[in-house]
Amino acid sequence: MGAHTMETMTEAQAAELLRDHERKELLRFVTVGSVDDGKSTLIGRLLHDTDGVYEDQLAAVRKASRMEGSEIDFSLITDGLKAEREQGITIDVAYRYFTTARRKFIIADTPGHVQYTRNMATGASTADVAIILLDARLGVLPQSRRHAWITSMLGIRHLAVAVNKMDLVDYEQATYARHEAEFRAFADDLDFEAVTFFPISAVKGDNVVEPGGRTPWYEGPSILEFLETVPIPRREEGSFRFPVQTVLRPNLNYRGFAGQVASGVVREGAKVVALPQRTEAVVAGIDLYGETIAEARAPLSVTLRLDREVDVSRGDMIVPADDVPEVRRQFDAMVVWLSEKAHDPNKTYLLKHTSRFVRARIPKVSWSLDMNTLAQAEVEHLSLNDIGRVRVESHQPLYTDPYRVNRRTGAFIVIDSMTNNTVGAGMILERGAERSLEDDAAATGARREVSPAERRELLGHGGAVVWLTGLPASGKSTIAFALERGLFDRGTLAHVLDPDDFAAPDGSATPTSPSPEAVAQMARAVADAGGIAIVSFVSPDADERDAARAIVGAKRFVEVHVATAEKVCRTRDARGLWDGVAAGTLAGVPGVDAPYVDPPSPALTVDTAGQRRDEIVRALCDLLAQRGVLAQG
Repeated sequence: MGAHTMETMTEAQAAELLRDHERKELLRFVTVGSVDDGKSTLIGRLLHDTDGVYEDQLAAVRKASRMEGSEIDFSLITDGLKAEREQGITIDVAYRYFTTARRKFIIADTPGHVQYTRNMATGASTADVAIILLDARLGVLPQSRRHAWITSMLGIRHLAVAVNKMDLVDYEQATYARHEAEFRAFADDLDFEAVTFFPISAVKGDNVVEPGGRTPWYEGPSILEFLETVPIPRREEGSFRFPVQTVLRPNLNYRGFAGQVASGVVREGAKVVALPQRTEAVVAGIDLYGETIAEARAPLSVTLRLDREVDVSRGDMIVPADDVPEVRRQFDAMVVWLSEKAHDPNKTYLLKHTSRFVRARIPKVSWSLDMNTLAQAEVEHLSLNDIGRVRVESHQPLYTDPYRVNRRTGAFIVIDSMTNNTVGAGMILERGAERSLEDDAAATGARREVSPAERRELLGHGGAVVWLTGLPASGKSTIAFALERGLFDRGTLAHVLDPDDFAAPDGSATPTSPSPEAVAQMARAVADAGGIAIVSFVSPDADERDAARAIVGAKRFVEVHVATAEKVCRTRDARGLWDGVAAGTLAGVPGVDAPYVDPPSPALTVDTAGQRRDEIVRALCDLLAQRGVLAQG
């Protein structure tokens, strides 16, 4: 405020001060690094030395610091949560604000513990610059590399590396140079435009706001000087993108499309295209608070009026006629998984991209970043704090730019459609070998809203098909219904598919007996619903059983050979199935038109002549538990 105080400042001076503040550039930066590297202390020092702390806050920090036995603990300025003060670590992302004569700043102080990697990624996602801290005693740690990798992935182009706690190594230049060389060798492989190094002591204030006299060998700027001069990415420099949030129609003479300019600049008279219809129009006017303006720059929220009637609704996008984003249903992306519930490749999620909500799946994880080695590890799904490259398939087209080109149209979040929790944050990668929109449209049909994992969680067991095969009157149906009863009694959803279910009105099986392939399709439907289908058909042909296995899926297909001898089967035959049938053949058995071929390698072989029914049911349940269908025990 210069020589003026709040008591002596005139209204005109106050207005000029506010205008001057409004004209200043805004820089968003984030502090990252390992646990106890001094991130919160650095931010506290910056705020303190730039008069960015209110007197009552400062008094509270001084009081708390005296209780801890120190003059002032700068970290307490940002570590506001009770749990943070108790543990001495940052847990949540703390946002602070301060201003200097040259710029305004928004700081995100992020946690360093690996457990809170998701919080760190969230805090860094909107930053223009990152400051990563290294403890001068410890140097480059795995978490330091991890956070540098994440900031690069998030599109932050300028990185400041502050080697902190130089006071604890006697400000040794050799120590600083060693850490700088090690980190630079790693950072050269990352996607930064510039990496700048600083030897600092956040506690003592060396090279934070003012140059440090205890590092005469360092000739570079202080942290504050760097923040006041580093280039700020301009959102208005990118391509014009206008996701429509709502359509305004207060009367018959006015139709406007309201939203925020995500990037770029739009001017009255510009030729634009409305997606997805690709209808061309001209910007007839730009309205802001009831007034018409000549142009609108990101991130201004305005209402656009077009020169003709255009079918546009929420989630659509208005873009320049000569600079249209990619319209895609399939794309590759980097995703940070934010949920304690692991990603499910078969589940349909909600995906929020700009102002658009669509249903989407993440069917494939190409690789996940190993948090210890930063190597690419092959995984089937992402877990909490995992970062991986994935394939996304959306049910409706999205209008995208690569994240590195446009951080608004290249970003999305993943929402669990059942809980409405945000479970992932994604960055769209440049187009690789993805298929065209037309291919996507043909390949992306209706998707189930409920995944197999969700069904299993609800029912307490998985879906499967128990395929009982054996000679007529071998005891297949007896076993099938006993197994159904046993599974039902333990709370398992099971259903028997038996020839009698398809009998003709007169009781004969032949006229309406379905093929093994048709039975397999029905059994698969039961398994898809999370139940256990128990099939009791002779199915004598090995090729037909293999076809059934292919239809159901080998992992869910449990083939059981009821190997009761033909002699026993004939003596048990109360329905006359074997009447007139020559020994060793099945010719003439109703519904059977091929000789019986024993399964070469069934999952289980049973014999109803030598085993009790309860023993067979117990063996089948044990087998299903071994296969992971039923819970053990």
